Amino acid sequence: MSFSIRHYRKWLVFLLANVICLSVLAKVGVSGLSCEYRVNPVGIGIENPRLSWKVVSDERNVLQSAYEIRVASTEEALREGKDLLWNTGKILSSQSVDIEYNGMALLPSQRVFWQVRIWTGKEKTISWSDPAYWEMGLVDQQNWKASWITSPADKPNETFRPCTYFRNEFRVEKQVKSARLYASALGLYEIYLNGKKVGDQLFTPGWTSYKKRIQYQTYEVTGLLSGQNALGAIVSDGWYRGFIGTNQNYYGNRTTLIAQLQINYTDGTSEVIATDGSWKASTGAILFSDIYHGEIFDARLEPTEWNNSGFDDKDWKNAVILDHPKDILIAQQGVPVKVIQEIHSINLFQTPKGETIFDMGQNMVGHVRLKVNGKAGEKVVLKFAEVLDQQGNFYTENLRTASATDLYILKGSGEEVYEPRFTYHGFRYVKIEGFPGNPDLNTITGIVIHSDMEPTGSFSCSDPLINQLQQNIQWSLRGNFLDVPTDCPQRDERLGWTGDAQVFCTTAAFNFNVASFFTKWLGDLAIDQLPDGSVPDVIPDVTTGSAAAGWADAAVIIPWNLYLFYGDKRILGEQYPSMKAWVEFMRKRAGNDYIWDGDPQYGDWQALVPSYVDNPNLITNKDFIATAYYCYTTGLLAKIASVLGKAEDAEVYSTLAKKIKMVFSLAFVDPSGRLTSDTETAYLLAIAFDLLPPKYMPRAINYLASYIEEVGHLTTGFVGTPLLCKTLSDNGRTDLAFKLLMREEYPSWLYPVTKGATTIWERWDGIRPDGSFQDEAMNSFNHYAYGAVGEWLYRYIAGINPDESEPGFRHIVLSPHPGGDLAWAKAEFESMYGKVVSFWKVENGKMIYQAEVPPNTTATIVLPSSEPGKIKVNGKRLQTKTGNQIEVTSGNYQIEFNYR
Repeated sequence: MSFSIRHYRKWLVFLLANVICLSVLAKVGVSGLSCEYRVNPVGIGIENPRLSWKVVSDERNVLQSAYEIRVASTEEALREGKDLLWNTGKILSSQSVDIEYNGMALLPSQRVFWQVRIWTGKEKTISWSDPAYWEMGLVDQQNWKASWITSPADKPNETFRPCTYFRNEFRVEKQVKSARLYASALGLYEIYLNGKKVGDQLFTPGWTSYKKRIQYQTYEVTGLLSGQNALGAIVSDGWYRGFIGTNQNYYGNRTTLIAQLQINYTDGTSEVIATDGSWKASTGAILFSDIYHGEIFDARLEPTEWNNSGFDDKDWKNAVILDHPKDILIAQQGVPVKVIQEIHSINLFQTPKGETIFDMGQNMVGHVRLKVNGKAGEKVVLKFAEVLDQQGNFYTENLRTASATDLYILKGSGEEVYEPRFTYHGFRYVKIEGFPGNPDLNTITGIVIHSDMEPTGSFSCSDPLINQLQQNIQWSLRGNFLDVPTDCPQRDERLGWTGDAQVFCTTAAFNFNVASFFTKWLGDLAIDQLPDGSVPDVIPDVTTGSAAAGWADAAVIIPWNLYLFYGDKRILGEQYPSMKAWVEFMRKRAGNDYIWDGDPQYGDWQALVPSYVDNPNLITNKDFIATAYYCYTTGLLAKIASVLGKAEDAEVYSTLAKKIKMVFSLAFVDPSGRLTSDTETAYLLAIAFDLLPPKYMPRAINYLASYIEEVGHLTTGFVGTPLLCKTLSDNGRTDLAFKLLMREEYPSWLYPVTKGATTIWERWDGIRPDGSFQDEAMNSFNHYAYGAVGEWLYRYIAGINPDESEPGFRHIVLSPHPGGDLAWAKAEFESMYGKVVSFWKVENGKMIYQAEVPPNTTATIVLPSSEPGKIKVNGKRLQTKTGNQIEVTSGNYQIEFNYR
């Protein structure tokens, strides 16, 4: 933004704030203190973590003018302002997000306390916030005293392998001041102290590129210690050596554990209890546990109190130390997977085949808790499916080779309760077999699990089908954001497909805080990137396929979107070498003619061919798509280079993007302005990515509109669909965008809703209008890619948008758009600065618009139509020559105007 425009905006904001603000005495405070997007995090692996806070107030026009941060080793020292590790002094700045700690160097495992106070624009000092803290992790491998251990009885070459149980006992003779447990595994682990599971995380240590980096977790365990103590752990195959697709042992063939308990005593001494050869190993009740295939649990074999002190482990074997590097251990970056909610079944019925089925009422991801009472040795089998077939029978063909089966063998001791530990399923229906007696609705409970991301957004409107679509988008997001952004949660795939994540990341960011989630995943993307700059199709890389346009571009597009949503400049810097390497790979493949052609591509995956087209091969040319992304991503890299102050790179890539654009028109546009690929997706890419000369743009928009009107519906796949509604809206065809959104017949977004879908389908016709299924080999009913339309719901219908010039919602553009048959729409978004609300309704020829702008931000409100001088803001007529654009500061606003 130019100097004059920026300062004009600030002058106008100041003027309008004084014109329309109510003189109200109100409170201003500071809350929501966070460190690296987390509240009071333990186990930070960043030497200079970033601190953020929110200014809270019910007053308008609240802008922070200065801040002061102080950090101390103890809460007492912090309150007294003594022996500070860092004190910024008064900093004249409105920044309240991502202030980097720049104090004394912190030690491994050190906990520090911090607080902040601010000044407002009126130079009013706001008192110190309540203290918050963060705690460092082990930082580097030299602080690891523990060894990787494995079981001598492990069976690395067998297909069905039991989980390994580890244990160790120790005494504590002194008074404990603090205790931290650090743990990780090659495989998945649960860890116990004195019989109690430590922490509430699941699927630890998470899925990373295991040969290059492995997360460890940090647990606060001070209150769990006693005199005589026992540490215990269970380790399963997980992603490390379990099935991935149809293959096992992708990363290795031995599961291992590493754990280190650091105890600090009140007398100033400390002690470390670490995994070594003195630990004992055996097996227990978990005879088999796999991500895809489920779990076999024989309750008769579970050792009683095995993870408590005093257990007789004479028959257990000493663990074996495994020579495995520790320099690949990193503090947890991602969002931990947890149990998020429980769902009770809504129906229990018999199918025509006589199968006993529970209907959970929601296609969910997780497992079920089983309650059963029977004789020792009786077996209860639980199987999982997303849908029923045309006859109403249990349908699992779309799971491919995934067994998705849990088997529980009773021990016969009254009521028994079972939950699997190291597997998950994507399902709505549960088939139960072998249950002793008659099951009822209380027999099972659905346990929903996913990465524990903070919910940030909601959207609703006057159309119940669109509201269900929004719910389906959120449920598919939850189900597929399980440590990595998977494509589907049910079949033998569940991989981190880059293309799916790329098209959906903005929709995800509106609904949940995904900053840490994607930061961790992007770290694996960079580390799995090949030496030539190509990016694998899935991250972590387990397919060795790479370099598909629209997929690999996630390397650049996702960091950019994180920057827009969170103002996260660090992620741009960290990922910049990866971004640049990817663009350079495309440049090499395209060569001197600037057209990327001839390489294998996915194209517009799952696109439809209109029924009236004689040539079934009339689909979007893959070289067209590849070159379009080459141009778009190169231009984006130029922007990112500019943000990072890399002026030379910015010039280089800006020039390159212009050259690609020029050649693109020569290669893919005929003299009439029609594209050589005459498809919806082709026009969407050309228009949305600004690939055409100005003289051709109106023609392209008309061609696109005519195509849609002639076909009568969307025909786009994974590449085109996310661009569809917003491109139409940005180019004067909102009518078509709403027509496509509100269409209920196949193919459309609402068609699956009319068929009872509670998540987003992989295919537009996953279930055809006649009730038959699409290709069973690729027919997921929980696949979020087409849910990318959610971005348009928030950004266009409700009108909440970040401003590229002041990212992170420091400046907000509120631009609501009524349309279709909607009478009202509302969205809320919890930004890094606070809650943004946008609500409109149309009645009796008037539009009433309500907006909430959080403190320490400003906003531009762009109304869909208005007559100058006839806009009322909070009951007062606003005299402005800016027409339908209003600049405001923080506060609540109600705007009324005539709307036709």
